[in-house]
Amino acid sequence: MHMSDALLSPAIGATFWTGSLAAIAYSAGKLKEQIDEKLIPLMGVLAAFIFAAQMINFIIPGTGSSGHLGGGMMLAIMLGPYAGFIAIASVLIVQSLFFADGGILALGCNIWNIGIYPCFIAYPFIYKIVAGDTNSPKRIFLASVMSVIAGLQLGAVSVVVQTVLSGRSELSLYTFLFFMLPIHLGIGLVEGVVTAGVVNYVRTMRPEVLASAHESKPLSSDRSIKKVLLTFFLITVFIVGVLSWFASKNPDGLEWSLEQMYGKSELSEQDSRVSRALNRFQEKTAIFPDYRVKKGNEKIPGNRDTATDATWPQAESDTTVSGLAGAFMVLCLIFALGFGIKKLKRRKNA
Repeated sequence: MHMSDALLSPAIGATFWTGSLAAIAYSAGKLKEQIDEKLIPLMGVLAAFIFAAQMINFIIPGTGSSGHLGGGMMLAIMLGPYAGFIAIASVLIVQSLFFADGGILALGCNIWNIGIYPCFIAYPFIYKIVAGDTNSPKRIFLASVMSVIAGLQLGAVSVVVQTVLSGRSELSLYTFLFFMLPIHLGIGLVEGVVTAGVVNYVRTMRPEVLASAHESKPLSSDRSIKKVLLTFFLITVFIVGVLSWFASKNPDGLEWSLEQMYGKSELSEQDSRVSRALNRFQEKTAIFPDYRVKKGNEKIPGNRDTATDATWPQAESDTTVSGLAGAFMVLCLIFALGFGIKKLKRRKNA
């Protein structure tokens, strides 16, 4: 559901940039009460895992579309809403700046749509209520599926509203919703099941991780989480090194919806000075465009080449190298943000 700059006007893009930055600042302030030596590496490894998981587009049967995990709900469940939001925002920042996955003007909207709704609406008002404070795997499963679907549907509606408010008059509000909501319902069902499986796995390994997130308290110092960290690290490497070759090349839910309405998966860029400047900036920062190693002055690619499906799966070293680099970037960004928050906490307590 990563939006491109073509869907947005500078005014709407700037509005959601402001809202997302305010949410990041608020979350960082709240996180000072919870952050400890264990939370930072847990945030980093889980965010890197979500970055890798988002590289895997899975087919939505009977549609010609594909989807990938958003990850915001999974992070909120295992880290709490504030740490989870900062983690998913970090993933989206790295994707936009270094992979051209989502526009820079659209970054505020993408953080809002993929982070705000799962972390601050679906998690507290659906997941926590349905799952309760028990460790019942059935309740966790039901809560995960319900909350993921709700968060994804809210995000899909938000994409449509943001696009229409940006003056893309060729896209009808109700027709756009007609395509966006059902396709993201299918994506949400898959993500909900995966989220439930991962959360229940963590519950069997270290239930105190979920309890800490549920109560927004620091992790207990008497139990090691090294096994959790190592497990997700190895899964991340496996996803990037092997599973990424099997990702579907079909258009994702947003691209598919645009194709149904407009005949192609991307709209033409809106001609504004702001958009042009941000596009030029992204061409300089995106060293792994479309999850490939950039060669010379190569331009950022447009739509995915669905013709490459004929050679599926694609064992490309570029995909592996860029994926590993991206996961490492996310890890580094989380550690930088985490230590910055800890430094502010020490200064406040001094």
